[in-house]
Amino acid sequence: MKKKNLSAKKKIHNFYSKKLNDPRIKKVYLNFKNKLSSYITNNFCVAVSGGIDSMALSFLAKCYSLENNKKIFFFIVDHKLRENSTFEANLVKKKLKTFQISSNILTIKKKKISKNIQSSARENRYKLIIKKSLIKKIDMILTAHHSNDLIENFFIRLLRGSGLKGLISFSNIKSKITLDDKIFILRPLLDIPKKDLMYISKNTFNFYVNDPSNFDDKFLRTKVRKLILNLEKEGLTLEKFNLSLNNLSKSNYAVDYYVKKNIKDNSNYLRLTKTVILKDDFFKQPDEIVFRSFSEVIQKVGKKVTLARGTKVENLLQYLKTTNNYSKKTLSGCIIQKIENSVIISPEKQ
Repeated sequence: MKKKNLSAKKKIHNFYSKKLNDPRIKKVYLNFKNKLSSYITNNFCVAVSGGIDSMALSFLAKCYSLENNKKIFFFIVDHKLRENSTFEANLVKKKLKTFQISSNILTIKKKKISKNIQSSARENRYKLIIKKSLIKKIDMILTAHHSNDLIENFFIRLLRGSGLKGLISFSNIKSKITLDDKIFILRPLLDIPKKDLMYISKNTFNFYVNDPSNFDDKFLRTKVRKLILNLEKEGLTLEKFNLSLNNLSKSNYAVDYYVKKNIKDNSNYLRLTKTVILKDDFFKQPDEIVFRSFSEVIQKVGKKVTLARGTKVENLLQYLKTTNNYSKKTLSGCIIQKIENSVIISPEKQ
């Protein structure tokens, strides 16, 4: 290796090692490193939005790669939802390059999204990253979700009428994108407060992109953030929240056992047509078991990133209870049809 290259490599190593001398940054990094050491075995990537949280994650991931001599892929998604999105994506890519981080911009084809803008954008973002990950043989996608996101998502799902599993599912550090693939999301910062990530971002790269939607009251997430601020004034803390979340998780574990049993005992999967046939006994279980079993089957057949909305699932279950005809309904990429005492769920044609 040329002396010039050796000098540049030493310089970048010195930058990261010097930043890790900061006790506050080092504490977060050691927590981060322990998580990755427990979960990472093969290639993995970092989803970079350019915001404060993802820039802090990029710094931590780069430190890990230098220390462990691992190659990490950094993916920036240009979502095309804002006029400046392409400019911002290129700006983030350029900034990362100054810190010896090579990244790829993945561009979503521009299309009009009229409702559920943020959730639709998130689903499109994951689809694009998954597609690239399969090419690169990546099995783990790191995201910058932190403890504030954990609380926000709990209240968002509560307001949308989510069941027990929906309320606690985001608390999993590692989770599958869909039921069929082998790619996982890893949230190594889920127990880290946003204020610590803000500190890291400011004291390392000192650069981030502001997303104006974070301050737009038309989005539910913005309203929930304001609600949480008021609850914090009334005594809500992360410790109290985690205590309740742990109790809910224990209950969920018990329910999940019977959900799996119901699917195993009372459904048949036809591999050739990728169709699921639900027996009459499938719907004779307690309501929560039926609701979750049905939701999981819909997600599997429809190959969706997330479970269908709870209210839509409830409405469909009610329809199936009261109808005796052969008419078809659609939900979350599936065609659902009741025939005598069975329900057939098949994928919609793409």
